[in-house]
Amino acid sequence: MTKIRVGTGVDIHAYSEDSERLLYLACLPWPGERALEGHSDADVAAHAACDALLIAAGVGDLGTTFGTDRPEWAGASGSTLLSEACRQVREAGWEISNISVQIVAQRPRFLPRKSEAEAVMSEIVGAPVSVSATTSDHLGFTGRHEGVAAIATALVLAQEQ
Repeated sequence: MTKIRVGTGVDIHAYSEDSERLLYLACLPWPGERALEGHSDADVAAHAACDALLIAAGVGDLGTTFGTDRPEWAGASGSTLLSEACRQVREAGWEISNISVQIVAQRPRFLPRKSEAEAVMSEIVGAPVSVSATTSDHLGFTGRHEGVAAIATALVLAQEQ
């Protein structure tokens, strides 16, 4: 059995037209920012982290585990999905070493809440989570303010037998 595995996850959501919906990003609410549309809370950072973890452990991916064909996950928070992904990874015999997430968006300005997001996600995961953000210099769908994307990499280690 391989002792170290790496997974990469990506998630993208369009902005919502529902003014009552709240933006969730990196397991934090962002009042006053335009929300994202999705089956769950559309937290692209948490979803990309889930995808990376599940893929690294070889136990599925975001779509097969929490997809739109799974009504039990409708409206679920990113923190709930991330917690469940971590449970499945550990149940499959893997220890989570760390996760790195990069958000691609023009808004919100992420830096003021970076430490808070890292602390919340790290607590949920039980391992270090680094979160960064970048713009796309007004290029593509993120640059046109049509949505937000996130890319994550997770490193898992085989649990000691």
